[in-house]
Amino acid sequence: MNGQENSRESSPASTSQKATRIRLFSFNSPQMRAFHMSWFAFFLCFFAWFGIAPLMKVVRAEMDLTKEQIGWCIIGSVAITVVARLLIGWLCDRIGPRLTYTWLLLLGSLPVMGIGLAQNFETFLLFRVMIGAIGASFVITQYHTSVMFAPNCVGTANATTAGWGNLGGGVTQLVMPLIFTLFVTTLGFSTAIGWRLSMVVAGAVCALTGIAYYFLTQDSPEGNFKDLRAAGKMSDAKSTNGTFLEACRDPRVWALFVVYGACFGIELTINNVAALYFVDYFEYFQNMDSVKAVGMAGLFASMFGLMNIFARTLGGIFGDKFGQRWGLSGRVKWLFIALFCEGLALMVFSQMRVLAMAIPAMIVFSLFVQMSEGATYSVVPFINKRALGSVAGIVGAGGNAGAVAAGFLFKSGALSWPTALFILGALVTCCSFLSLAVTFSPESEKQARQETDAAAKHRRLELAGATA
Repeated sequence: MNGQENSRESSPASTSQKATRIRLFSFNSPQMRAFHMSWFAFFLCFFAWFGIAPLMKVVRAEMDLTKEQIGWCIIGSVAITVVARLLIGWLCDRIGPRLTYTWLLLLGSLPVMGIGLAQNFETFLLFRVMIGAIGASFVITQYHTSVMFAPNCVGTANATTAGWGNLGGGVTQLVMPLIFTLFVTTLGFSTAIGWRLSMVVAGAVCALTGIAYYFLTQDSPEGNFKDLRAAGKMSDAKSTNGTFLEACRDPRVWALFVVYGACFGIELTINNVAALYFVDYFEYFQNMDSVKAVGMAGLFASMFGLMNIFARTLGGIFGDKFGQRWGLSGRVKWLFIALFCEGLALMVFSQMRVLAMAIPAMIVFSLFVQMSEGATYSVVPFINKRALGSVAGIVGAGGNAGAVAAGFLFKSGALSWPTALFILGALVTCCSFLSLAVTFSPESEKQARQETDAAAKHRRLELAGATA
């Protein structure tokens, strides 16, 4: 079967069993438990993944790191995630998101805490690479909400859980310097010990969340994959054989791979460089002592990630609205608009030299970055439902591949960081046109329309019953 035909295959849960709306203040249904646990787990993974970034000024001074070495750390932090996301997507199809998330959180917490053992560039880089594996948590988050929510709101659910998870990249810029300051100024530890203890805290919280995920969630609205297969209600794990190759053969998947690299890859890059970018390229920080500079640069850098509170959700909401109005092609058109504007906004931000101008420009740029991410994953659930995990994993890996490619620009001694950002903006603008290569057959459009209408009707009946 080709990719467009596969998009009609059934997913692990039928549309009638999926939630047709998001009850934010509910924790009773398996759908909403998956919603809240998946975004919170991803939030903590993102927090730990980039927890060291706002402390790099201290690490750079202690280990005497060069610009090239910092560039390798930026590349290393996102490189292994490319492979990890491919594997994690396949695992979700086979063993379900619950067990996959539990083991990723437990095992991923070890290098987060272990980076405190690093004493030189080589060991620091090794742990930085290993930490990147927890970035695969994004794929599980998107998989879990995709099987829990109906087509009328799946884009919003995916975007919200991912956006609130990405929020960890902004919160860590703000909170990790505070934890570091607590250890150094309040408890009296040296700066060398302070940043290490800060990472131990981040890793320990990830491990505890992994245990909670096992006990509080289930794989689908019907139950766990293992139980459903034992009861004959779901095809066995062998039925997923070949789904990864199916996804690989679909050119639309690779178009979205590049598109996601042009939005999420940029976000990862900014999370890695923002604090140092402000310290090194804006006069405001030049005469500050290291502890205060870390705190202030982290505060400004956090504004980029904090936009995830609502910006990625907006991308998903608009994706669902465009889909209801113009079908699957409408979702793709919205993706193009958001990504094109992101590229323009990044080029503008790169040219700002005054902090008072740079911060608003960064916020506008952040808005379009995260809306582009939400728009991408409002399209992904409709590509190939039988290989949902593999598609989500490949596209998600594109984000990290984009970050790896961007990292080489920041490693180069021939380019200043503002110039590297401008080049990235131009590349993003060009990549936006690739989104238009994602097309759907008339049969797929019809199937999506029927599922969306059925979900909307189910929601209206549910609301009418509640009112009565």
